[in-house]
Amino acid sequence: MNASTRYWLAVVLAVGTVLLLVLGAGALGVIGAGGPADRVFLAVPVVLVVGSLLARFRPRGMAVALLATAATQVLAPVVAFAAGLEGTAGASVVDVVGLTAMLSGLFVLAAWLFRRADEATEPDGVRRAA
Repeated sequence: MNASTRYWLAVVLAVGTVLLLVLGAGALGVIGAGGPADRVFLAVPVVLVVGSLLARFRPRGMAVALLATAATQVLAPVVAFAAGLEGTAGASVVDVVGLTAMLSGLFVLAAWLFRRADEATEPDGVRRAA
């Protein structure tokens, strides 16, 4: 698999994971049946967008941005539970932890793909011959 394929696979995985988070939080709710508790998860796509812009969509920077996004994904339910939102009807701690592990794992996988795409480029940004 060449660097370009890894890069675009990582982009599709990252965007798909964000869509899964946003649509899931909006339609079903991550903590309970939606509402104010799920607003804390909006920080996740914000971190990804800001990180991507700062990285100028370069593979190495995107890997760092996605690791920051995964960390934000892990911290979001911690913040929500620390704020006392775990008492919301339908909020299962096990479900929230499982969903958080799945989404943060997908973000880490995308970061790994970006890192692998970066390894296949020279320091000056020119792609290596395969």
